[in-house]
Amino acid sequence: MKTLSVWSSLLSYARLLALQLKTSALLALQYRVDFALDALVEVVWAVSALVPLLVIFETRNTIAGWAFAEALLVVGWFTMLQGVIEGAINPSLLSIVEHVRNGTLDFLLIKPKDAQFLLSTSRFSPWKCANVITAFVIFGVALRRIERTPTAVDIAFATMLFVAAVAILYSITLLSVSASFFVVRIDNLTYLFSSLFDVARWPSSVFRGALRFVFTFIIPFGLMTTYPAEALLGRLPVMRLAVALTIALAFVIGSRVVLRRSIRHYTSASS
Repeated sequence: MKTLSVWSSLLSYARLLALQLKTSALLALQYRVDFALDALVEVVWAVSALVPLLVIFETRNTIAGWAFAEALLVVGWFTMLQGVIEGAINPSLLSIVEHVRNGTLDFLLIKPKDAQFLLSTSRFSPWKCANVITAFVIFGVALRRIERTPTAVDIAFATMLFVAAVAILYSITLLSVSASFFVVRIDNLTYLFSSLFDVARWPSSVFRGALRFVFTFIIPFGLMTTYPAEALLGRLPVMRLAVALTIALAFVIGSRVVLRRSIRHYTSASS
């Protein structure tokens, strides 16, 4: 009976997520020309991320041991994650800040579903899917230049690392917006993280000393883009994959604990 109850609950959440996605898609498609233009702008932004790479490789063959086509794989993962964070993570989580300021978070907290799930799935930006499509094009170009076809194991490792990267990005964003329960303005904090995320377009071996430590263990950008690229190249040790998944799990658990404690400090508009 308990197993049936768990499956029934999971099915209920899956249906609710599908409904939220459908609602966001319908809202975005109300103005189809705007939708197409927004998607086109995303493609232009994604392609523009290649410019610094093209400039640097104009005068050298490798950078920190990475050839141009190999570095393209890192840019591909960066582009895909940028689409996920701007299309699926930020729209919902950043709205928490406004709910806290206006005292309207009550409308979500009183619903008979998990508060974190509702706060994380209330809004999506479907046109950001253009980034994901652009990322697959970059992968195709890079792998063709390398003349390598990833094995099923390589793809499985890269997929697990992508899930870990999304979990870490989601957790970091959740930790950032949780600060809004204690301070009025956290805009600078979210802008700072968005700016820092730009470094993820480079292989982690580019950075040295303290920066390499920070971008590997504190804010693990290297795990998010460099590790999946190494997985597609077939040179990622299994131990590094295990460490990455462990770090992602720690981020997820830590961010949930922080959010639950932060909500206890919330006072509604009527309080």
